[in-house]
Amino acid sequence: MQPLLEMRSITKTFPGVKALDTVNLTVMPGEIHALVGENGAGKSTLMKVLSGVYPAGSYEGEIHYDGKIAEFRTIRDSESVGIIIIHQELALVPLLSIAENLFLGNERAGKGVIDWHETFAQTEKHLARVGLAEPPSRLVGKIGVGKQQLVEIAKALAKDVRLLILDEPTAALQENDSQKLLDLLLELKSHGVTSIIISHKLNEVRRVADRVTVIRDGTAVSTMDARAEPISEERIIRDMVGRDMAHRYPERERKIGPVLMEVKGWNAWHPEQTERQVIKDVNFNVRAGEIVGIAGLMGSGRTELAMSIFGRSYGRNISGSVMMNGKPVDVSSVKSAVGSGLAYVTEDRKELGLILEEPISRNISLANLEGISSGGVLNKAEEQQVAERYRKAMRIRTPGVYQKVMNLSGGNQQKVVLSKWLFADPQVLILDEPTRGIDVGAKFEIYGIMNDLVAQGRGVVMISSEMPELLGMCDRIYVMNEGRLVGELAASEASQERIMAHILRN
Repeated sequence: MQPLLEMRSITKTFPGVKALDTVNLTVMPGEIHALVGENGAGKSTLMKVLSGVYPAGSYEGEIHYDGKIAEFRTIRDSESVGIIIIHQELALVPLLSIAENLFLGNERAGKGVIDWHETFAQTEKHLARVGLAEPPSRLVGKIGVGKQQLVEIAKALAKDVRLLILDEPTAALQENDSQKLLDLLLELKSHGVTSIIISHKLNEVRRVADRVTVIRDGTAVSTMDARAEPISEERIIRDMVGRDMAHRYPERERKIGPVLMEVKGWNAWHPEQTERQVIKDVNFNVRAGEIVGIAGLMGSGRTELAMSIFGRSYGRNISGSVMMNGKPVDVSSVKSAVGSGLAYVTEDRKELGLILEEPISRNISLANLEGISSGGVLNKAEEQQVAERYRKAMRIRTPGVYQKVMNLSGGNQQKVVLSKWLFADPQVLILDEPTRGIDVGAKFEIYGIMNDLVAQGRGVVMISSEMPELLGMCDRIYVMNEGRLVGELAASEASQERIMAHILRN
């Protein structure tokens, strides 16, 4: 059988960085081919070369598609032959309807006039194919992220897709929506649609992929055939990071000290739904040298709790008290919370944690401008020195600290966020989904940073949807459900079953 796609000796260089080094990739018709690798390994860059985001002439090597040499100079060129890419950041317009989004740039029109009857009829047909029961007139901004992913796939079907590329399609989805999306990929495969999926979620890769190609440091190091033999996560990880990861979580010597932070009687109401109480009489504490986990299902109130404590960044009618080292502190604003020794790493690093258009140096100094100022004047040389110190300490992969944060991989962006808050010198650091959307190698590095923090006598609160992560890293785990803390488990007694039992009983 002739391959649908062959990418031969693809090399792509940016200033100071060789992103791809003679990469070869072969994709057969009708297969689901997974691309895995650490953040910054080159996966997304390779797909941008394929789709024309990086046009022919800006890279070395050849692309053979359907048996012919292809030179895509724009995305429209690749779409014209059925190659459709869905980026991690969805390209939908929230204020337009599903139908308008589906045919944006591909309008059903005659003599310059849009045929709305045909547009809506075609939209209903494609939505039915992806299993989305929404009216074509519904605004995209009014539906959830899981449904928006289905709209993107329906949009691809409307362009007669033959090769569908999905970059981290389930990164922002809940478990149920993720499973629906994977089922849809398998359904499309049965109808002859070929897919390339980039994912860090190895359990999902093993579920749907026919073959898996591992990219490390810009080079394709292996391709495994899941149809020939089962592929273990351990084997994928070994090829991704270039070493065995017998221990997913770094070991540390636990030295738990006195209580650093204590929250008492914490309540918060929804900022818009005035009768809805989101946080209900929460009490918890964090000790020096301790990693405390908060487990719970989506919507349990974990993020709302963290944000309401950190400078009342969420909610209204907030009440309760926060103590640091046994003394009441003011957390009524972000500035006062930071001044009291508290820091919060948001789950949405791109929207709330970083200024993407600014360089690494500016982002790192943001939470502690006083630390690089004298008499109210910023010292740019000192800002650069601080950024260089954290670049080396956190092993941020970048040509220099003046690189814009938007050009970094997800794992390196997360290290910049952590650097920003570490420069503010907090006593307690709240980490909200700190490893979401980053690969296993970068995760291991983040875990190591957490261990270093508590070894210094600081406290860490870790909110995570991944129970194995909580079990592997935390000394204690609080269980949250419907705005309340419904259980507390020591590391020695915690298990996924016990956590779920607390949730289901309350």
